[in-house]
Parts: sequence; structure tokens; C-alpha cells
Amino acid sequence: MSNTIHKNLQPLPRLENAGMDAWLVRLFDAIDERNMVWMTALVSACKQVFGDQLVDIVPSYTTVLVQFDALQLDHAQARRLLQQVLAELEPAAETDHKPLIELPVWYHLNVGPELARLSQHTGLEIPTLIELHCQPVYRVFALGFAPGFAFMGTLPALLELPRLTQPRAKVSTGSVAIAGRQTAAYPSASPGGWNVLGRTPTQLFDLHRPTLSLLQVGDRVRFVPITQAQFERLGGDSTPMARETY
Repeated sequence: MSNTIHKNLQPLPRLENAGMDAWLVRLFDAIDERNMVWMTALVSACKQVFGDQLVDIVPSYTTVLVQFDALQLDHAQARRLLQQVLAELEPAAETDHKPLIELPVWYHLNVGPELARLSQHTGLEIPTLIELHCQPVYRVFALGFAPGFAFMGTLPALLELPRLTQPRAKVSTGSVAIAGRQTAAYPSASPGGWNVLGRTPTQLFDLHRPTLSLLQVGDRVRFVPITQAQFERLGGDSTPMARETY
């Protein structure tokens, strides 16, 4: 994707009050992979301009939450710094040079009960569905819901499927799932309403890892199918997950 395309996708920044020590910068109104170069540039510029006055910064699909130290800056001062950043903002360089992270996945009805639902919904055989899910290089758009949970897109249109009408009380650790045009892997066991297609043995969140989360906003990710034997050799738990009744 060329820089010309990026510059044609101009952000329309708006500052929204997010509390006494935070501003929400809304750059876009629609989710688009081309947003990423602008979001990355904004995060980098805020870190540079705010310095040690920055408490936290949380990028998402179209917004960046900027939390500042209210003991060092008041609300108006923080707003002026953000206006300065936005006045000089240029898209970041391409991120395609970032290493590609491959997540091995065992796709099977025992650990991916919604494979059957997706097959019925699309009319496609399960091997075709797996191939479609593994074809794209996904971007991590945001982290949230649970520590290490990475929202990735964009899922092929053929695989678009709504969330479950009745969320599960427990989704197994490592479950790889889809909802709408997004895909993700559950870093830990938790409730969830996404459609589960398989399971990865990769540890997605680790308190001993410097970044905690394996996946970071802007990362490039591809899913790679593996067998049950490979999954178990990599430390995966092959305990079946209960299927839902639709």
C-alpha cells in the first residue's frame, strides 16, 4: 500500500473529554486497515510530546485514549499538547516490515464447535473454511476485553458470522474464534460469545514477558493449521469444549 493512498485517507481528528486525566482522540469514524499508519503515528508523537507526563496510551480501531498525569498537567494543557500533535501529524511509515507472527492452530470440532455452524451458514466444507481463515495476514487493531486479547482483522467476507446469541460461561484458553469481520484467540479461559473454530497452543499472555501480551497493536499475524499430535507436542490442551445447541 503506497504512501499516496495513506495520505488520501485523511483523518478528521476530534478531541473528546474522557475524564479529569484523559482525552480520547478520535481520528476516524470507520474501521479501515489504512487507519493503522495514522494511529501508529499518533501514539508515537504523544509519547514524544508528553514524555513522563504520559500515564497510559490505548490505541484502538479509530481512537487513541491518552491518559496524562493530572499532577503535572491540567486538562487544558493536555488538550493544547494534543492539538500541537494533531497539527503536525503525518502517517507513519509502512509497518509491513514488521515480522510476521504465525499462530499454530488445531482446527477440529472437539475444540472448535462452531466449525459446524459456520459450514452450515456458508455451505462450505470445513477444510475450505480452515483454508479461508488461514489465508489472510491479519492486523492487530486493538487489545482489550481481557489481558492479551487481540482484536484482528479483516476476516474474509465469506466467513462473517454474528456472535453467539447465548455466550458461553467459559471459553477454553487458546480458543481461536471469529465474530463479524474480526478474529481473535482467547489468552485465558473466560466467558465469551465468539464462534470458536480451533485452538492454539501458543501462550498469548505471560506476566514474565516484557510486553506481557504476545500480540501488539499493528502486528501482522497469520494462522497456521496443525494436527492434534503437533498441537499436543507444543503443549496444547486437547480437552474437548462443549458444543452449543442452536
